[in-house]
Amino acid sequence: MKFIKPSFLKTATPLVLALGLGLSANAAVAEENTLQGLLNKIKNDSVTESQANKQREAVFLKDRNEQRRLLAEAKAELKAQEVLSDKLLKQSDINEKTLTETKNTLDIRSGELKELFGVVRQFAGDNQGIFQASMITVQHPERTAFMAQMAESKELPTTVSLERFWLEIMQEMTESGRVIEVPGTVVYGEGNEEQKTVTRIGTFNAVSDGKYLNYSPSVGKFEQLSRQPDAAVLESAEAIEAANAGYVPFYLDPSRGQILSLLVQSPSLKERVDQGGPVGYVILGLGAVGLLLALICMLNLARIGSGIRKQQKSEQVIKGNPLGDIMQAYQDNRGADLETLELKLDEIVMKAVPGIERGVGSIKLIAAVAPLLGLLGTVVGMIATFQAITLFGTGDPKLMAGGISEALVTTMLGLVVAVPTLFAHSLVQSRSRRMIQVLEEQSAGFVALHQEKDLNTGARNTVGSVSAAETA
Repeated sequence: MKFIKPSFLKTATPLVLALGLGLSANAAVAEENTLQGLLNKIKNDSVTESQANKQREAVFLKDRNEQRRLLAEAKAELKAQEVLSDKLLKQSDINEKTLTETKNTLDIRSGELKELFGVVRQFAGDNQGIFQASMITVQHPERTAFMAQMAESKELPTTVSLERFWLEIMQEMTESGRVIEVPGTVVYGEGNEEQKTVTRIGTFNAVSDGKYLNYSPSVGKFEQLSRQPDAAVLESAEAIEAANAGYVPFYLDPSRGQILSLLVQSPSLKERVDQGGPVGYVILGLGAVGLLLALICMLNLARIGSGIRKQQKSEQVIKGNPLGDIMQAYQDNRGADLETLELKLDEIVMKAVPGIERGVGSIKLIAAVAPLLGLLGTVVGMIATFQAITLFGTGDPKLMAGGISEALVTTMLGLVVAVPTLFAHSLVQSRSRRMIQVLEEQSAGFVALHQEKDLNTGARNTVGSVSAAETA
């Protein structure tokens, strides 16, 4: 590197000149090292960047060629697909035409089969409901799905399907005449479920543990009736469960549980009485009093009648019965005149009548009041019915059922009490009248006997007077 020497240095001293030359030389060396390194660095960076650019250009060229190749392949594939599409479109037209012709041919050839298919679908739909409601489904639950498939199918049934359809119907007919034990789930009134052995009597009834069951198609389970039939009917259920062979009498419900379901809804005797309300209980209480009173009257008449019969068989006076009192009065008044004797005997009969007829009038009163109380209950029930109609209208009959039940039940209870009470009154009254008639007859007999003795005594006195006169 060349340096220019300044003109003012020409007049400087040698020492100063030497010093200046030293400093200039050092600055030149530092400047030369710095610029040279920078230049070298620039050159090196330029070479490196040039190599990288060349590499990138090579990659870009390679990618461009690859994209061109892929584009060519895509165009070739597109052309091939277009050719294939045209071919498939032509084939589709041909197939559509062939399908139409084949379908027409099928319709022509399967005319009678379509009628058969319609009949099969109709019968499958009918039997689907029958099978679903039948308790035989517990043994063969898969048949309902098959029937549903046959009823909803839009294709002609196959020979296998028709054979199975026929077999399912034959199986239903055969099982409806069998008595067989099957496992099943029994639901009790509280909602409890137990696995039991159920005796199925055809498709009509099912029993388990001596109780009647109803089949619930919605859940596929058996339900025990909350109210069972009478004991005689339940005995037949127990007998058919215990039987292994032969014939067993059984109470069958031909309605397949409908009658048994109605049995659950029908009220019992206690519930029927409860429908009568307070008036009904009053009527029943009055009827009980009437029957008890009739029983007491009958015992009283039996006691009095027994005493009278004993007295009729004895010549001696037996105390404690009306006839004995009449005989005692007759013996005590033999010397009295006829009128006095009649009065005494009538007095004994009149005293005995209240004891004989004690309670008879009360029985008659009860027999007359019971229907009136029934009528009162009827009026009360009808008032309740009209009040329900006023508040809620006539849309819901259940709201009026309580009043109507009370109206009808009280009338029924009144008649139920009045009829036997009236018969009891008639029986007691007839017996009491017979006893009073016996006492009156015996009293008249004693009077006649006394009169006859008086006549005989008078006749003897008359005969004695005549004889004395003749003698004189």
